[in-house]
Amino acid sequence: MTQKTRDKIILTAQALIDQTGNASITLNQIAEKLGMTHAAIYKHFRNKQELWEAVAAAWFKREIIGKIHITTSCPPVEQLHAWLWAFVNAKKQTYNSNSKMFALNTQYIDNNPIALKAVLIDAYRIIDQMMGYHDQHYERAETILATFAIFTLPNFKETWNDPDYQARFERLWNLIKNGL
Repeated sequence: MTQKTRDKIILTAQALIDQTGNASITLNQIAEKLGMTHAAIYKHFRNKQELWEAVAAAWFKREIIGKIHITTSCPPVEQLHAWLWAFVNAKKQTYNSNSKMFALNTQYIDNNPIALKAVLIDAYRIIDQMMGYHDQHYERAETILATFAIFTLPNFKETWNDPDYQARFERLWNLIKNGL
């Protein structure tokens, strides 16, 4: 029941952000929508920061990681190329289509290295599995994804719609592919 309530709080917070078009909703608004007290939210989250990290992490997993579907019939390096291209485009698409959640994700995840690493674990795991690395701490997968930071970190978002976006991605890919 506790995880179910936690998930409802997260989904309600995101729904309110989507409905209001504002990422600065209050815990009282969330509690009211759920028919619970403001204090009840603190049974599931230590503080507002933890709640917003959970909201942003769930959104990231669903809207970015969850939308990447790559066929496994090609060699691992080709799979990785396709997965990375899908990943950077999913991030770009969310920037272009959902600016409020993108801003929330930037504030609570991308600007918090510990939260960012936790959110990216799923991506590291996918890369590690795809490439057959079997790294306990996903060091190689983390390095690969970090290489493409210019296509994923919000500091660079203004360049994501440039006409040479794919050409820049391919140049970077060509620099690393032989070292995989």
